Amino acid sequence: MKSLSIAATGMMAQQLHVEVISNNIANMTTSGYKRRRPEFHDLLYQNQRRIGAQSSDVGTVVPAGVQVGLGVKPASIYRVHSQGNMEQTENQLDVAIQGEGYFVVELPTGEFAYTRDGSFQLSPDGLLVNADGFAVSPGITVPLDAIQVSIGANGTVEAVIQGQVAPVDLGQLELASFVNDAGLEAIGNNFLKETTASGPATVGVAGEAGYGELLQGFLESSNVNPVSEITALITAQRAYDLNSKVITASDEMMSTVSQLR
Repeated sequence: MKSLSIAATGMMAQQLHVEVISNNIANMTTSGYKRRRPEFHDLLYQNQRRIGAQSSDVGTVVPAGVQVGLGVKPASIYRVHSQGNMEQTENQLDVAIQGEGYFVVELPTGEFAYTRDGSFQLSPDGLLVNADGFAVSPGITVPLDAIQVSIGANGTVEAVIQGQVAPVDLGQLELASFVNDAGLEAIGNNFLKETTASGPATVGVAGEAGYGELLQGFLESSNVNPVSEITALITAQRAYDLNSKVITASDEMMSTVSQLR
């Protein structure tokens, strides 16, 4: 009885759906987090009467046929790259991206990772780093005697030095963009990694075509909508229950057949 295995694939699909929803809800307060959404495909079909097969000697064909589906499978879990809300932090080293682009962070391995989380800090040497102490490209160092740091909409970083009138130019933050953002691989710690599917990173300046602008003193919040997630959770739970009822009904039908005399 195929309904047993078909319903089993449905239960596993909805279990995956709930896992994705739970991860979204868990990251509701994660800066720069983009919610995930699973996509499912139907499995192969078993032809019991092939569509278009000849049905008589005079050339008539079967218009619809008989195809029995064999269940469902997960196809992908992709990120929804809608803009999150801007939350004011009043921290001069917090930066949010309004629009497209990712901050570039150099990992200890020498590789580059990409993130929308702009909660930056200073290392003991004055280097601009993320929460893990990894340098933000292109490696901007703030003087120890700086009393104020300013980050412009185009990523220009300036510092006001005690005893000096004119601010000192420290460099310019870089932003990276990709042809296929969905192809980036999440590696944890708010980091994304370049893959063959994403295409190579194109590094540019904030405010130029294809790149968003920077907003100092703000962080981009998660784009998770709690109402949508709870609604999706209820739908997934109901679908899981219905698939379990199909298994129960199939088992009762098989029991009826086995009890025939």
